[in-house]
Amino acid sequence: MAKQSQNRKKVEKTDNIFRYLLRWSGLELTDKRWLRNTLIGLLIFVMVGVGAMYGIAKWYMAKHADEPLVYGATFIPKYAKSFGLEPREVLHEVIDDLGIKRLRFVSYWNEHERVPGEYNFDELDWQFEAANQSGAKVSLAIGLRQPRWPECHMPGWAEEMPKDEWSKHLNAYITKVVERYKDNPALESYQLENEYFLSVFGDCPDHSKERLVNEFNLVKSLDPSKPLIVTRSNNAVPSWPIGEPRSDINGASIYKRVWDATVTKRYFEYPVPAWFYGFLAGGAELTTNRNTFIHELQTEAWLPPGKRMNDLATIPEQNKSLSPDQLRNRMLYAEATGAKTIDLWGVEWWYWRKQAANDPGLWQTAKEVIADSKN
Repeated sequence: MAKQSQNRKKVEKTDNIFRYLLRWSGLELTDKRWLRNTLIGLLIFVMVGVGAMYGIAKWYMAKHADEPLVYGATFIPKYAKSFGLEPREVLHEVIDDLGIKRLRFVSYWNEHERVPGEYNFDELDWQFEAANQSGAKVSLAIGLRQPRWPECHMPGWAEEMPKDEWSKHLNAYITKVVERYKDNPALESYQLENEYFLSVFGDCPDHSKERLVNEFNLVKSLDPSKPLIVTRSNNAVPSWPIGEPRSDINGASIYKRVWDATVTKRYFEYPVPAWFYGFLAGGAELTTNRNTFIHELQTEAWLPPGKRMNDLATIPEQNKSLSPDQLRNRMLYAEATGAKTIDLWGVEWWYWRKQAANDPGLWQTAKEVIADSKN
């Protein structure tokens, strides 16, 4: 009886709290059934909403179920060099040993136009040559914002210019890049301005939609035959392109385990089920008739500030956010989204672990999953 009395008091206390909150907000609770019905209504609304999202995800997965699964990878010579690696060797191994025949290359403005009006594309030329020799296909990142920190790769000579001036130089550079590679047999698509609207990440001078639309129209006028991709970042809603420009293909990144440097100061795992990304892709296809692929799957460690990826001493820390087992699970998670094109991130790091640390676990794991995906 005493226990029942205590429980009754707890219920009365909770009820009094609801009454107080309603009175404080200018409402009166005259019928307890009103509160119950409201909560039930909200619960039904959430359940119906989640059910609809899940239904769209399953529709998307079923629609694309018979399409072949293709793994690709981002390759950046500058990043390979940061590990003391020879970029040509790394690219050769990515293609021949991992069996990857889809590659995302970058065209950093500050590397190919170090002096205004003087262009040197030797670094990009040999990559395209390697792709052609192996039968690989290339998705070429173009524009100011491209993969890897600081995200926007502006040459020093343009940094002090006002936007209306540097944007003219940027458009001239984009024109040079497109005209040079648009007829290359390996080129399959362009990716314009990587995760353009993600203003909270990277060192970038401008995120205006007007510039993105202008660049989109420029590239389309130069090469209307190639698909033009616009990408968004993971779960960051403000980074989703809405309306114009209407890309030919949508790209989405997926990051699962990151270091929270702002609040918790610890690793954070996004609690998002794989089908959620199937819902995003399905929703986009239903509303825009455009398909979505994973342009950047987090298959690289995310270290706390102050720790370097190319330091052997940080390998135990690296394994906290991406071990071989986590890599396998991450790739299988991506497959479970229903996406049929999945571009991997961090192949240069895997190769460094294999060569410098005599630790082939990541490389071999990826190789096995990629091989299984072809069966």
